[in-house]
Amino acid sequence: MPTKSVVVAAPRGYCAGVDRAVVTVEKALETYGPPVYVRKQIVHNRHVVEDLEARGAVFVEELAEVPTGATVVFSAHGVSPAVHAEASARGLKTIDATCPLVTKVHHEVKRFADQDLQILLIGHAGHEEVEGTTGEAPERITLIEHPEDVDALMVADPTKVAWLTQTTLSVDETTETVSRMRAKFPALIDPPSDDICYATQNRQQAVKQIATHSDLVIVVGSRNSSNSVRLVEVALEAGAKAAYRVDNAKEVDPAWLVGVDSVGVTSGASVPDALVAGVLGYLQTQGFPPATEERLTEENVVFALPPELRRDLRDVSGLA
Repeated sequence: MPTKSVVVAAPRGYCAGVDRAVVTVEKALETYGPPVYVRKQIVHNRHVVEDLEARGAVFVEELAEVPTGATVVFSAHGVSPAVHAEASARGLKTIDATCPLVTKVHHEVKRFADQDLQILLIGHAGHEEVEGTTGEAPERITLIEHPEDVDALMVADPTKVAWLTQTTLSVDETTETVSRMRAKFPALIDPPSDDICYATQNRQQAVKQIATHSDLVIVVGSRNSSNSVRLVEVALEAGAKAAYRVDNAKEVDPAWLVGVDSVGVTSGASVPDALVAGVLGYLQTQGFPPATEERLTEENVVFALPPELRRDLRDVSGLA
């Protein structure tokens, strides 16, 4: 009988931006008391959202649902200037948990717009990060979702074009898109540094590493998590015979395991490691051994909490 094996990729799970956003809501609940309102999902993970709801967080789609004068946290995906203006006009106490790497892209949009450039933004229509980024200069931005979209692309001045990206895209597909852009617009201006975040890149490289010797790859992550969905695609492209996304162990279909000897497991950047542990535990009940970890690299990035929250935490500590 072939020897069964389970490998779990590293890095996986929480990135620095997600950790910062989740801790921001937790600390806001401790400091101000519930309810604390959160515009959109703080991060794209159902279990994280449900856990914070149980502690007193109230998730809303738009600021109109937030009572005047209440405390509201902006999600890790960022918001447009119009949302900031609406919050100010309604007298809301805001805590901005936007990932600093998303904020960096917002700054790049403003800089390119000030230079009178047309900005080609590679991303997914309807994603909250894309909506927030586009809001910085909507008249300057053209959204590109797929490499083939470049073929029909028209711009006012081919010598004044720059590109930026959503932070959670497929690295390989983005490279192809940019290559097509550059072939069409040789004067294309690059962002000052890579917009696809370090965590997205690391998790994609790590899943490639395990996919090459996995009959099945299981990605733990929610359906609306862009980076989790990309991991399934990357695993298949890298050679995994099959790959599926699950929210938790209960969603693993036993039929997937039939005839499978090697399983690789990873998770998106907004997934608590306890959910991965649940999947690994389930695999053991199905006759697989404990997992061994394959680590691509170490991650040591840490982001400070939002300054408005840090100030209030200092005040509370001083009173104590």
